[in-house]
Parts: sequence; C-alpha cells; structure tokens
Amino acid sequence: MPAKPKLGQNFLRDAQAAQRIVDAFGDLSGRTVIEIGPGRGAITGALAAGAGGVLAIELDHELAAGLRARFAGSKVTVVEHDVLTFDFAAAATAAGERLSVAGNLPYNITSPILLKLAASHAALDRAVLMVQREVADRVAAGPGSRDYGILSVTAQMYGPIERLFTLPPSAFEPPPQVHSTVLRWRIAPRFAELDVEEVSFLRFVRQAFAQKRKTLANNLRAAGYRPAEIASGLARAQIQAQARAEEIAIEALAGLWHALGEGAGHASREQ
Repeated sequence: MPAKPKLGQNFLRDAQAAQRIVDAFGDLSGRTVIEIGPGRGAITGALAAGAGGVLAIELDHELAAGLRARFAGSKVTVVEHDVLTFDFAAAATAAGERLSVAGNLPYNITSPILLKLAASHAALDRAVLMVQREVADRVAAGPGSRDYGILSVTAQMYGPIERLFTLPPSAFEPPPQVHSTVLRWRIAPRFAELDVEEVSFLRFVRQAFAQKRKTLANNLRAAGYRPAEIASGLARAQIQAQARAEEIAIEALAGLWHALGEGAGHASREQ
C-alpha cells in the first residue's frame, strides 16, 4: 500500500531495526503495548511475538483494514483512531496496568504526540519511539547545548530520555529527507521530587525560554516579573544575572521557580 505524504507516512522496512525497538523494552511477556502508527506492521509483528497484547492505533482506514487482516486471530487489536484524542487512561484501566508505548511517529505531529504522552503519564510506564533525529536531539538535550529548550525540559520533567540508535533514510519506504533516531523514555514525572506544581512550573519554563536570544532575566521581565524580584530570585537560586535559560539545568530552574514563587507578584500572575 503506497504511503500518504499528508499523513506523514514513512514505513519502516528494516526488520532488524524493528526488533531492536522491541528489545529496548526488555521483557514484555504478559504486558500490553500501545503502538502508535503501526503502518504496514513492521514493528507490530515483532511486538506481537513478545508482548502479552498489542493495541495498534492507526488513523489510516486502509492501513487499519490491512493490519486487521494480517493479524487476525493474534494478540493484536487494531483501533482506527487519532492518537491525539486517544484515551490512554481508559486503555490502561482496561489492561489493569500502566502501558508501554512504541511507535514510528509521523514527523509532522511528533511534538504534539510527545506532549499527549506526557499529559497521559499516569497511564504509561515507558516508551520507545522513533522520531526525526533533530527532534531527538532537542528532546534529549542537556543544559549548555544549543538544542536544549522548552521541549527538552518539558519532556524530561516526565522522566529520563536516552537516545538508542539512528537510522538512515534508506531504512524507510518512501525514504524521508532526514535521519531518524530511536528514543527510550522512562515515564517517571519529577514534579513531586522537585516540589513544583506541574501546570505553573511548565508555564514558567515557557516564559523562561520565550526568546532564546534574550537572557533569562529579560524573558522573565517580559513575562511580568519585576526587576528586583528577578534579581533576588536569581541570587537565591545561585544563577548568574546574565545567564540564558538554555544554560540552566532543570533542578536550578525549579529552584528559581521556588524563589520567584515567594515574590509578592507571583500569585497574581498564576491567575
């Protein structure tokens, strides 16, 4: 079945890579795995051989029909659905466990899918995902890297992320214009550990990284924090006055959030 470019379809055709993705989960026996965008079923087949059950979410009607025919009578259940509106919590409740997630993510909606998984963290245990290499660099980046930014901090607040391996365009049909990297994401939110409130802290992160060319202090000033409040907060968090957000580790950002949270204007900004 030909790929549909408007759906961001680039089908994995490297069977060895598909097996490496499944192996990255470790022991899947007895466990339910959600697969995002199974396409022609390259990863699906490898998952079905080792997992307790596979719930394959496919938006394309023709591909979904083909998968149902191919995996009829197996441990694979095909759901024709948009993953961005899929109810992971309900699926986890039905399975009686937190779920593992696999997928070769469509390049055009990779970030929304990652944010959807983050929002569904209570239902998820771990994920092994194929994404565009440049996105993987951003998601897994650490402070001091040019790739470190809002997406890095947001994703890593929901658990550690590691790059596993990278595939060339020739591993796909049709070949994309970019390389693809497989990530492993252990879902283990850090909000309680860092004693920060999820919604307001992530809002603060967006403010801190609003404009990369500006210093952290200037971005916070643009967000409505007072200069004296910023200076005091930076000093208390032991962050240099001219630092940029991309230089600051997540732990230090949490410390600054706490310091600024004690300022007189913080409560009104949270409204």
